[in-house]
Amino acid sequence: MWEYDGRSRPPFAAAPGPNQESVWDYPRPPVVVRTTRKVEVYYRGHMLASSTQALRVLETAGPPTFYLSPSDVNVDYLSVTVATSYCEWKGIARYWQLHMEDASNVAVAWCYPEPNPDYAILAGLVSFYPSRVECFVDDERVQPQPGSFYGGWVTHEIVGPIKGDPGTEAW
Repeated sequence: MWEYDGRSRPPFAAAPGPNQESVWDYPRPPVVVRTTRKVEVYYRGHMLASSTQALRVLETAGPPTFYLSPSDVNVDYLSVTVATSYCEWKGIARYWQLHMEDASNVAVAWCYPEPNPDYAILAGLVSFYPSRVECFVDDERVQPQPGSFYGGWVTHEIVGPIKGDPGTEAW
């Protein structure tokens, strides 16, 4: 079995072409980078968020997650749930659900209200699941990261393979 050494792209990973990024070139622990790309999130025609000042979190084997300021999120459609989860890097996440007539009580977003010190810049910022709402980067519809737990945003420039499919849990 291949073991990631944290320094080199594994032999099974796709090599990125021009204007592409390999998820295997992202570091571990993850890094946070600013982006001025247009990020929009919708649910059945309702705009949930829009920003040109998002942060991207880049972590080995996963596509980027985009975090938006609460001031760029329409909180009239969202409410915080009691659900939490733990990330070894960022800390305790809280989840947001839609509260619209035609929406179920499924979490569509998450945030880190009080992240670990190395990720303090993410405090209170919101990231959305592209498998549960419609996410766009520069007008490109984002594809969701494989699997049901992760919330990575797959766009045309991202190459993998990507963590989330069965058999990738150890990555």
